[in-house]
Amino acid sequence: MIRILIAEDFDLLREDVRETLGRQPDMEVVGEAATGDGLVRLAESVDFDLALVDIEMETTTAGIKAAEQILAAHPQALILFLTAHETENMILMSMGAGAVDYIVKGCSEEELLRHIRCAYAGEPLLDARVQHTVLKEYSRLRRSERSLLFFINNVSQLTPAERALVRCLLDGFKVREIAEIRCVEVVTVKTQIKGLLRKFGCTRTKEIVQMIRELNVEHLF
Repeated sequence: MIRILIAEDFDLLREDVRETLGRQPDMEVVGEAATGDGLVRLAESVDFDLALVDIEMETTTAGIKAAEQILAAHPQALILFLTAHETENMILMSMGAGAVDYIVKGCSEEELLRHIRCAYAGEPLLDARVQHTVLKEYSRLRRSERSLLFFINNVSQLTPAERALVRCLLDGFKVREIAEIRCVEVVTVKTQIKGLLRKFGCTRTKEIVQMIRELNVEHLF
């Protein structure tokens, strides 16, 4: 028997889910809550296997915060988020909270039950979009990590003149404008730019500017 908690602030939806689960021979609803705080208190007093948790209740991330607290105390618990949101940011937030699956409100009863049973069996049905989003974010973070280490190493090797040149590039100045600002010849600026491109492993100054902004380190210049 799968012992289930339901957290949903919309009474009619919560009742509908409870009735659906109550008709299943292998499921039992052992508690209900309308807030994230209520769910946390419920999880402390009731033995359960799995919790269906709405992300937005008393606040827009109440379900996520509740899930984090519950999993900290009950790491073996299974959290499935039931929500109307399907944005990449919400997917990443929910997965980051430790949820094993993500179910969009309005899905069929069959789909809801299938997600629950598969999660309980240890084979959660993360849909293709969720998998793609999580993997894409993981890849982005790995690239950012490598880029940041590479970047920090190169910044430490910049001369004061090169750092000033980077600042000008970030401010959008052209080569001739930079030469005028720094009171040097255009050929001197071009030579320094070539040095920058070599140090950062780039072929265009736009790539340097993009890298700095993506890594959110513009303040270093």
